[in-house]
Amino acid sequence: QVQLVESGGGLVQAGGSLRLSCAASTSIFITVGWYRQAPGKRRDLVATIDSDGSTNYADSVKGRFTVSRDYAKNMVYLQMNRLKPDDTAVYYCYALGLGYVTSWGQGTQVTVSS
Repeated sequence: QVQLVESGGGLVQAGGSLRLSCAASTSIFITVGWYRQAPGKRRDLVATIDSDGSTNYADSVKGRFTVSRDYAKNMVYLQMNRLKPDDTAVYYCYALGLGYVTSWGQGTQVTVSS
């Protein structure tokens, strides 16, 4: 199983920006990206990036969030711009590795104040 460690969460005002980082123990993935879970809600996809570089975004974040990865540093990033209070959630780094084994980070809290 891949080890994933998130960082970069925090408190920001609506309209602001944050960048989340995820340090991975390997750079070999089928898919890697981010999910989020708000209180009382299910964990939902935010953005993913495949091994061929193709990306997938939730409709609610398209045009505001950008997922990227640095293969040399084994890092995955989520740049979040024009944040809204509805973006408040715990954000989890996610990886689908070889053998279709899924891995999750411990999560990082993002709070957007109105």
